[in-house]
Formats: sequence, C-alpha cells, structure tokens
Amino acid sequence: MRNDEVVTEEHPGGAAAHGTGTPDEELMRALYHEHAGPLFGFVLHLVAGDRQRAEDVVQETLVRAWRNIHRLDPAAGSLRPWLVTVARRIVIDDHRSASSRPREVDAAPLELMPAEDELDRALRLMVITDALGDLSPAHREIIVETYLKGRTAHEAAAELGIPAGTVRSRVFYALRSLRLALEERGVTS
Repeated sequence: MRNDEVVTEEHPGGAAAHGTGTPDEELMRALYHEHAGPLFGFVLHLVAGDRQRAEDVVQETLVRAWRNIHRLDPAAGSLRPWLVTVARRIVIDDHRSASSRPREVDAAPLELMPAEDELDRALRLMVITDALGDLSPAHREIIVETYLKGRTAHEAAAELGIPAGTVRSRVFYALRSLRLALEERGVTS
C-alpha cells in the first residue's frame, strides 16, 4: 500500500467512504494520512528493507488500530507511539514465529541421499562377521540358515537334515554365544 493511496470501503449506507463516513472512519483516514508514511519508514528499517513486508506490517498495524479504535483517544496526544509499539511487536512476533518453525527445504535433494550410512553398515557387517567366526560351526551354520537366509525352523531343519526342535535349541544357544561375542567387541544392545 503506497503512502498516497486511500483505501475506500463501502459505507453501510452504500456510499463510498470519502469524507462522508462515520467519525470512526474519519479518524482512521486521518490516522492513515498522518502516520502511515513515518510508520512505513520505521518498519522498513525493522524488516531490513523488505518493502513488501513493511507494507504488510503497516497494514496490520492500522487494522489493529481500527479494531481498537474505541480505546484510542486522539485528544490524548499523538497515537504514533502506540502505532510504533504495535508495529514493532508484529515484527518481533513474526520473527519469533519464523525462527520457531523448521526451515522449509526442497525435498528433492533428500530423495538423492542414501537411507542409511553405508560406512556404518559396512562396519556393522564386519563386526558381525568377525563375531560369527567365534561361534562353533553348528551355531554359525544355524544362524546363517535362520537369520541370514531367512529360513524358518522347519525349512532349516530340512536343509540341514536335523529335527526342528534341534534347530530351535541351537538358535537359542547360538544367539546367546553371538551376543557374548558382540559384547566382547564393544557392541551392546
């Protein structure tokens, strides 16, 4: 909104509010003419030269003045200190609101990023492979069949030629041994 623009609103009676409005409308028009220019300059400094933002803040300040017109007393002196305080608080509130929200970023670069850090994955696999080397051949074989190949106890039993109950028992003891081997390497659950 430029300093020389006057917003015209429809008067409740149907006529445009150009000097024939209510006393409140006349007060707002006078308030705009007297304070909008200096208020714009003040706010422009607060928003680091962002003219659009400064115009928005001045407009919001005048809207708040309109809403509180019944409490404003032009006979009590200049209303500029009140307007400046309101404008400053709007700028501060906007700044706080923007800084409390996470910064919006383009999602495209995030799609290009790997879901998991490959170095960490490789290190985990090295530690697990090393820990598997500490297990007995029977325990290592059962972990490979059930956890690494994803077979059920019955499928592993058929593959290894042993009863399913033996598979479950070996898995229990193999996991216990594997946990100890990992703890020795500094891996904790």
